[in-house]
Amino acid sequence: RGSFGELALMYNTPRAATIIATTEGALWGLDRVTFRRIILKNNARKRKMYEIFIESVPILKSLDASERMKIVDVIGEKFYRDGERIIAQGDKADCFYIVESGEVKIMMKSKTKTGQESNLEVEIARCSRGQYFGELALVTNKPRAASAYAVGDVKCLVMDVQAFERLLGPCMDIMKRNITHYEEQLVALFGSSMDLTDPGN
Repeated sequence: RGSFGELALMYNTPRAATIIATTEGALWGLDRVTFRRIILKNNARKRKMYEIFIESVPILKSLDASERMKIVDVIGEKFYRDGERIIAQGDKADCFYIVESGEVKIMMKSKTKTGQESNLEVEIARCSRGQYFGELALVTNKPRAASAYAVGDVKCLVMDVQAFERLLGPCMDIMKRNITHYEEQLVALFGSSMDLTDPGN
């Protein structure tokens, strides 16, 4: 089971490989026009869905319509299963995440308690639909300050670091202000905010 032959139809190029039957079988086929019409219709539907969702994300409301459209053009989607780690504390940052469905818990292991039995990951926040995470390391140009895990099945919209820097400039001041809130949380939990200024493992 499976499909093949779609690349040449999608990109209007010659066939890149030869397909040979190894046993008797039956195939369903679509002509180029029908295939492209289905793909374009699906892409248009997905694009419209993204447009509506992006407009509902609070931090992106400061962007004008053309800026939001650029985000729709570059954004991707990723799916995670319950308990799956999305980002890991101490890793290099490469993406910014917006929760489209499900819930994500943000966990941190305090460097200030390294070597102690109490140095377990502590939940510091939860993100649900329309909320974002992973921006801190991109704003500060430092390793991930916390880990993120899926709670149930999760779907995230993902933007790579290059697109983040190019398109989310107008939102940067809001994200920088949020750092103060994160620091206050860390002081309350760990007695120090040094984990943000020096977030390695």
